[in-house]
Amino acid sequence: MAELAIGRGFLPAYARLQRRAQRAVDAAISKFAQHTHAGLHLEKLTGARDPNIRTIRIDQFYRGVVLALGEEKYALLDVLPHDDAIAFAVSRRFTVNQTLGVLEMRDQAGIEEFTRTEPSTPGGALFDQVSNADLVRLGVDADLLPLLRIIATDQQLESLAGRLPETQLDILRGLASGLSVAEVWAEQADRIVSGVDTDDLLTAARRTPERIAFVSGPVELAAILAHPFDVWRTFLHPTQRDVAYRDTYSGPALVTGSAGTGKTVTGLHRAVFLAERLPDGGKVLLTTYTRALAEALTRQLYRLTTDPAVRARIDVTSIDKLAYEIVTRDRGRVTVADNEILDELWQAAAKTGPTYLNRAGQVTTFSASFLRHEWEQVVLAQQLTTRDAYRDAPRRGRGTGLRAAQRDQVWDAIDTVARELTRRHLRTHTQLADEAAAILRRSPAPYRHVVVDEGQDLHPAQWRLLRTLVAPGPNDMFLLADPYQRIYDSHVSLAQLGIEVRGRTRRLTVNYRTTHQILNLSVKVLNGDAAIGLDGQDDTLHGYRSTTLGGVPELGAHDNRDDEYEALIERVGTWLDQGVEPHAIGVAVRTGQLVRTISRILADAHIPVADDKRGIDGVHVATMHRMKGLEFQCLAAVGLDAGILPAPNALTSAAEDPHAHQQDLRRERCLLFVALTRARDVLYLSHSGTPSPLLPVTR
Repeated sequence: MAELAIGRGFLPAYARLQRRAQRAVDAAISKFAQHTHAGLHLEKLTGARDPNIRTIRIDQFYRGVVLALGEEKYALLDVLPHDDAIAFAVSRRFTVNQTLGVLEMRDQAGIEEFTRTEPSTPGGALFDQVSNADLVRLGVDADLLPLLRIIATDQQLESLAGRLPETQLDILRGLASGLSVAEVWAEQADRIVSGVDTDDLLTAARRTPERIAFVSGPVELAAILAHPFDVWRTFLHPTQRDVAYRDTYSGPALVTGSAGTGKTVTGLHRAVFLAERLPDGGKVLLTTYTRALAEALTRQLYRLTTDPAVRARIDVTSIDKLAYEIVTRDRGRVTVADNEILDELWQAAAKTGPTYLNRAGQVTTFSASFLRHEWEQVVLAQQLTTRDAYRDAPRRGRGTGLRAAQRDQVWDAIDTVARELTRRHLRTHTQLADEAAAILRRSPAPYRHVVVDEGQDLHPAQWRLLRTLVAPGPNDMFLLADPYQRIYDSHVSLAQLGIEVRGRTRRLTVNYRTTHQILNLSVKVLNGDAAIGLDGQDDTLHGYRSTTLGGVPELGAHDNRDDEYEALIERVGTWLDQGVEPHAIGVAVRTGQLVRTISRILADAHIPVADDKRGIDGVHVATMHRMKGLEFQCLAAVGLDAGILPAPNALTSAAEDPHAHQQDLRRERCLLFVALTRARDVLYLSHSGTPSPLLPVTR
């Protein structure tokens, strides 16, 4: 019986079709299921580079491009206007990678054109230091070697995007980014297949789920076509799949990788994979550090699996909400202190608190920010409960040393605030995490597996809670983190908290979201600052690269805020006129005040603005903190002024603590990096007056 699989490229194309055309596609697919594909005019094409390529008639305007895989199996690759479909079909060639055994597509006509038009390079070619034997061993086709020897620049290599097979282009990008042959080999070691039959397209297609989706029947297909773009986003690329579907990790596993490398979707797949194998009554926890991110994980989980039994085995919640529920179930109602109350208490403590000599030799009190950070990063992080314990405690990462007398004064200030919270029957989320952990230690761990997203921003107390939620053992904890996206103050060594990941750390290096041009700008924001990972090791962006090309990000410089707002209205309006859906547009700013102002001016310009509380769809305007975990086709980052970014109230005074000041600056850089890497295709930046010193485009 004929069977039609779905190509990854087809799903976003289907999503863009008008409903009439979608119905015609549905009818064509139905004919395949009824074994009547002959009536679809399944045609070979004269001059096609691949003998297995076909087209089918969808309606008078559209044709589908189909690949014959063998054994009456076909893959619907794309749906295009008639002439575009013919041009696509005759130019493509499909092969089986001799090293990885996966199905690959190349634009053979485009490769031939490149070879004809690009001049040869007499010396200094990009891959001169890599032998032909090594290239072939890594999975590069031997017939492409002459082409590679004329490539002299990164720009030439990137111009082959869309022409070379994606897997082979990624290998070449890795080599061009500075990875050695051994490092590239290590990246794909788990994917290497022995005894590959390079004529067996069907087996290769089954090894390539990131490109070809085989569906079990009409019910699954209907579910896929109901949300095609969402389903496409949940596809895993090969390195991600190897990490997510590994049968067993002997203990906690840590997956690192910077923005856009697919950590979240990898974690989602891991959660589903583990849940599918659980006996009745077993549970998987999928958690992260904010409620908004947990809600986003829930939506993505429901797109990934339609099986109610699997969904029922996965609890998705934020770590703060989980801690709150554990404590309230055991001890009754608890009230969480909000930031307004905490700010008031710390300001009062600072007015009469400990002092230090500033650089001018003046006696100055420590700020409220310093005291709060000392409480959170030293006292609560190390569970210090006495003055003597605090006197002897290390203060790694806190910069300025404190004399014994100063420590006594700081302890008094902290103790005053802690006692006042107790008197008011208030707790912070960090305190609740440790209380919840203490409660859980009295009974068996409630989960069989724990999957943690955005782990770089969790406090040691929250990690202690996570450790008590699951018994140590194989596949107990699957952790996802990126120290370059750390936007809160927590600095953690997992080993010191009883979570040993040594030998079980995996690193993702390919950005599948952001264009090369946007990524290049975003990385410059980090200014080359080093980052320490959760495993206590130096993290690196070595080998970090993008798979797509796009336009250069644009910067708008304005004399005043009103002009900047007018330019933003014009820019967003242009994106809407170009057919970009409102929900695919984001506006990122540093402050809540800017969120409120920009939301109002866009609404006044009759541009729909999203309002989740009222269920209104539209352009998403949010602070940079709230952008975490989101992505947009087009993004505007505005209000990037020197007085706003870095935020003055987020910086410790350099006179008070130079080390903490540098840490705060690094965190502001990470925050801007997070915001900019939410852009998928188009990035626009703007400021009024003096630009932020964190903007690399101003240098």
